[in-house]
Amino acid sequence: MIIALVNPGSRRGWLPATFITVALALVLATAPLPAFSAITFTDNQRETIVELIEQLEQRHYAKLRYDDHLSSMHLDNYIDSLDGGRMFFTATDLAEFERYRRSMDEDLHAGNLETGFAIFNRFQKRLEARLSNIVDNLETTLAAMDFTTDEQYLLDGETRPWAADDAELDDRWRRHLKNQVLSLRLADKEADEIVPTLAKRYNNQLKRVKQYNDQDVFQIYANALTELYDPHTNYLSPRRSENFNINMSLSLEGIGAVLQIEDEYTKVARLVAAGPADKQGELRPSDRITAVAQGADGEFEDVIGWRLDEVVELIRGPKDSIVRLQVIPAKSPGTDIRKEITIVRNQVKLEEQSAQKEILEIPAGDEVMKIGVIDIPAFYIDFDAMRRGDEEYKSTTRDVRKLLDELQEEGVDGIVVDLRHNGGGSLQEANELTGLFIEYGPTVQIRHSSRRVWRDGKRARSPYYDGPLVVLINRLSASASEIFAGAIQDYQRGIIVGDRSFGKGTVQTMVPLTEGQLKLTESKFYRISGDSTQHRGVVPDVLFPSLFDPDEIGESALDHALSWDQINPVRHRRYDDMASVIPEITRLFRSRSVQNPEFVFLEAQVGLAEEARAIKTLPLNEEARVAMREEQERKALAIENRRRAALGQDLRTSLEEDLLEDEEEIDEEAADSDDERPDVLLTEAGNVLVDALLLREQRFAQHSPRAEQDKNSRHSQ
Repeated sequence: MIIALVNPGSRRGWLPATFITVALALVLATAPLPAFSAITFTDNQRETIVELIEQLEQRHYAKLRYDDHLSSMHLDNYIDSLDGGRMFFTATDLAEFERYRRSMDEDLHAGNLETGFAIFNRFQKRLEARLSNIVDNLETTLAAMDFTTDEQYLLDGETRPWAADDAELDDRWRRHLKNQVLSLRLADKEADEIVPTLAKRYNNQLKRVKQYNDQDVFQIYANALTELYDPHTNYLSPRRSENFNINMSLSLEGIGAVLQIEDEYTKVARLVAAGPADKQGELRPSDRITAVAQGADGEFEDVIGWRLDEVVELIRGPKDSIVRLQVIPAKSPGTDIRKEITIVRNQVKLEEQSAQKEILEIPAGDEVMKIGVIDIPAFYIDFDAMRRGDEEYKSTTRDVRKLLDELQEEGVDGIVVDLRHNGGGSLQEANELTGLFIEYGPTVQIRHSSRRVWRDGKRARSPYYDGPLVVLINRLSASASEIFAGAIQDYQRGIIVGDRSFGKGTVQTMVPLTEGQLKLTESKFYRISGDSTQHRGVVPDVLFPSLFDPDEIGESALDHALSWDQINPVRHRRYDDMASVIPEITRLFRSRSVQNPEFVFLEAQVGLAEEARAIKTLPLNEEARVAMREEQERKALAIENRRRAALGQDLRTSLEEDLLEDEEEIDEEAADSDDERPDVLLTEAGNVLVDALLLREQRFAQHSPRAEQDKNSRHSQ
């Protein structure tokens, strides 16, 4: 894997959430401002903001009052939402905005939205001026660029101070645009195509900026407040309320991907299990979408800087139609590489998200152990069929129960439950599934904002699978996955392996308002140990290396996420003494992993990713930039070839060869088995289970009647 050279830096753009826009502009000389029309708020919005604050103060789990302190934070968050890269406002603007710092709470309690709209109108005026100038001067500006000078481009704009004046802003824009042009040059964009490409992009952005309306502004201003309560509490405008089910997920008729905005790019947050993109196999989490095309030969539409809902509309479409995406792969060494992915749109079918089984054969000395694997992509249930009384309705628990029976009939020695990339689903199914592995007892505690706690779980004793168990998780295992994994860990019913889970331990409810809706965090999940799953997630007993950056993915990466805490534990049975075996299992894992070429490869990738994330600036000198990219590629190629040498495979001469051959190996039905990359993490989960089995046998042998007799005999001698 090639590690991204360019750290996307700030998660904020110049506008938040669905309203982030990019305005790469250069102002070389003062120009008259274009015609500008200020946006004003409505009476309905005055009523809505009063209702919203009342709901936040009364029902949100955090129990925060919107007072002077929160007013101060609201101002900062609103300004950062608009200009997180510090490319429009100057220090003079910020000094002027200071007069609002302690008064916004009183204003909004009274339904006065003047402050928010005044700041936005200032911002939009600057934004339109910048975009107009870049469009007017683009060709001249690009012709004057010198890529031989030694200059640096700062990746994370939030780390720099506010510009002292317009001249300082102009220089920031000059470098910003130069970086974009250099990226296109290094991506092999023809010289005569760069100006038309950028001109079309900026003209489209300018058109969108001029389309902002009062709903857009109100949503940005309101969400700058709701985000201070927690990142999952959001105001949805009437337009977003209508599209709530599809706005962030394309799982109806699309590609089956959850998207988010990061700076100017639409980024893949995760794939919907068994969705079109997941089955097609090329799109990956953290890939950045740069353009979208319709059909097998449609023209690509540049979507850099677009609003999220607009990108969603382009990607969605009728079943069986084709959409093509141009992406910057997450594993590319920079923004210079583009990859085209063709996906046939479809609906995600419940039966395709069903749990699946397989058997791993794991060597154990002179024996070969059979380990059953149950892959659970989501916690699903067909509520409609259940309500109709359909005895064959589908659910995670019903499917897993059948698979467990089948695997036991096939004589497996233990079970691995694979929850990687499982983003959750039905809480009921998380509880029911846990019941397949314990005799009875609580599974989860839920504490409401009223501080009332109730518990859910298996209420009656019944048969359960009592054999050896390992649960495999990763950073994208969230919500219901964390409830199941946490319960298995607390009962000491099995061993949790993998990466620390996502850490989403909150429950949201929808509250209708005069205009739009409020999605509000009202409750919080706790494990039966009393530990929250929030923020920290589930920490594995045996930690595997992970390529997921915890600073970019997971609850702890989100601003203002609710903290981890504890409540009283629930009395519960402990099925084993894991503390007595985990240290030895961890030692065996580490000893084995240093000899495993695939694990060594994975850990080297992690190291290279951390090295890339440490980069804070990029050179704007073309030779230096090329050298930087080549050095990154050289390191990535060396890592790949060390793996191939250890496996006795042919070495590669370039990363492009690596990418192309990997894709050919996936597509070829008769791919050479020596060149197929195994699922090293799943295999290692199987090894951990075998270690646990062998340690259990050793403990049993040591405490058997025969062993006690031998021990007493030795003492008597």
